[in-house]
Amino acid sequence: MTAIHASAIVDPQAEIDGSVTVGPYTVIGPHVKIGAGTTVGPHCVLEGHTEIGCHNRIFQFNSLGAIPQDKKYAGEPCQLIIGNHNTIREFCTFNIGSPGDQGVTRVGDDNWFMAYVHVAHDCVVGSHTIFANCATLAGHVHVGDWVMLGGLTGVHQFVRVGAHSMTAISSVLLADLPPFVMCQGQPAQARSMNFEGLRRRGFSAERMSVVKTMYKALYREDLTLQAARERIAGLIDKFPESVPDVQMMLTFLDDSSPQRGIVR
Repeated sequence: MTAIHASAIVDPQAEIDGSVTVGPYTVIGPHVKIGAGTTVGPHCVLEGHTEIGCHNRIFQFNSLGAIPQDKKYAGEPCQLIIGNHNTIREFCTFNIGSPGDQGVTRVGDDNWFMAYVHVAHDCVVGSHTIFANCATLAGHVHVGDWVMLGGLTGVHQFVRVGAHSMTAISSVLLADLPPFVMCQGQPAQARSMNFEGLRRRGFSAERMSVVKTMYKALYREDLTLQAARERIAGLIDKFPESVPDVQMMLTFLDDSSPQRGIVR
């Protein structure tokens, strides 16, 4: 049987796997689904149309699935979908989506959310990310895989954060942060590439060299963004092992809106 503390309030319509643990004084609403092996600590509120996958660790005092902080929201059945093997520490707030977007806030797998993280409506978070304490996403933000957000980082609505990128403590992202880039400041400016993170993920010498070349094209050679893009595109024929990295950068640059631009 599911290990649900006697003081927890769980709606009988909630779909909870038999291996789930629910701590005291937690409240779980009727449209919540929780997969195998997940633990929910005390004093949590899980509500809305929320799906939580397997083997997640949800610590005490979390609010998951509340309505978006959007004055246009009018009770539509939007969703929060959380994948597997995530750690969600104390006082995090993840909201459901809104009808102004896809109606879904989505979190991938194997992410580590430290205390007081906020994931607003319609955000998409990839996998293997780390959000340090008080990192905050406004609505409609997209975060790629392997991203590291430093403590107190604030990300403006609709901003995209590319895979393998990193922000320093108290950074403010008002523009898209390209893949691999490490930034700092208010507003954030590019400082380097996330070379230490790439080493830890087993990037080869060739891939590291290509990442460094892309960084120089974007930030060190005084090129326009279009000229930098052309320089980066020229790497595809020279470095076959790095083709996926180059293509990811090119796609990210192509998808950046002219109004918001990229961190430079």
